[in-house]
Amino acid sequence: MTRRFATLVALLLATPAPAETLRDAIAAAYAGNPQLAAARARQEALAETPEQARALGRPTLSTGANTGYDRLGHGTSGAATIDAALPIWTGGRVRSAVRAADRDVAAGAEGLRDVEAAVLQGVVLAYADLLYNQQAVEVARVGIERLDRQVAEARSRFGLGQATRTDVAQLEAQRATVVANLADAEGALAAAEAAYRTVVGRDAGALSPEIPPPPALPEDRAQARRAAETANPLLLQQRRLVEASAARIDQARADGAPALDLTGGYGRGVRIGSGDGRGYPVAGSVGLALRIPLLTGGLIPARIRQAQATNRAERFQADASLREAVRAADTAWASLTAAQARLRANIDGLAAADLALRGVRAEYGFGLRSTIDILVADQSFRAAQLAVASARADMLVAQAALLRATGRLTSSAYG
Repeated sequence: MTRRFATLVALLLATPAPAETLRDAIAAAYAGNPQLAAARARQEALAETPEQARALGRPTLSTGANTGYDRLGHGTSGAATIDAALPIWTGGRVRSAVRAADRDVAAGAEGLRDVEAAVLQGVVLAYADLLYNQQAVEVARVGIERLDRQVAEARSRFGLGQATRTDVAQLEAQRATVVANLADAEGALAAAEAAYRTVVGRDAGALSPEIPPPPALPEDRAQARRAAETANPLLLQQRRLVEASAARIDQARADGAPALDLTGGYGRGVRIGSGDGRGYPVAGSVGLALRIPLLTGGLIPARIRQAQATNRAERFQADASLREAVRAADTAWASLTAAQARLRANIDGLAAADLALRGVRAEYGFGLRSTIDILVADQSFRAAQLAVASARADMLVAQAALLRATGRLTSSAYG
């Protein structure tokens, strides 16, 4: 950082030592944000679906028992059975179901990435807003202190006959305006603190304004577009959904294919009412079960057509997601470029306003400037301070938007 820029920042910020950096806020939100925790839990639930699909092709074993009374036979009797089945041929049902479930999980993972990016973007927004409002409050407070000294000086000059009552009244009116500005700034600061606490999960002290540019930022708009086309999480999520819908077409077709299972059973009955517990003969069986759908009333063709239509819709949506990803990258890049240019211009404006205020105050002491000149210079200086603070906040917001559009807004994006 150049000495000139450090001086300008010192002019803008008279806050105490920073208590929390943006990196600290991101780490806290990433570890404890409830919205993010809920998204992770939903992804964990979704991750179980491939295992459920694989279970359709694995052996099953069940047991059962029954009892009853037959007045025409041997009285009360009971039976217990064990049945087993092993799918040998499923017509592709299991394979397509597993493929669809895997693609759903992959889509969910990309959705989770976007939720994480949205939460982190919210942290940056809250941080930038709170930082600006802290600076606005400090600018108003310092402005009041400066005007207090100016009012005291004007009253002293009025007592010596070197100023008029109008001069004193003008300065007092300006001070009252800045006091009202301070009240508004403190109200906005309280709201920003509440928003920050909601996203990050804890209160913040004075925030650090020293935020280096994220190293993952694209160097130009072309690079931002390429990154959005290859890494935007919403776009990748939609592409995974296209693959899942294609697998469901195969799954619907497999419902009309034959299926072959190896089956087996074992059972034994016993007579209860006679008191002797005498059993019936043991029964056991092993065989093959073949199922061939012959007539389904049009159900399977309808499901196939439905799956094909869904796949077309998902592909169209993927095209729309690609356009939206590129649009988001272009918009964020334009916003960042404008914010950077505005910040540079406002820093130059702040330096000029500071020089003008110092010069006017010095010339006022020699009677070369009027009270109006002091008021205009003071107001311009405070406006320049707020303009720099606003541009810095806008640049933070634009950086986060660009990182999210390019799929690079992660917990390590800011170092």
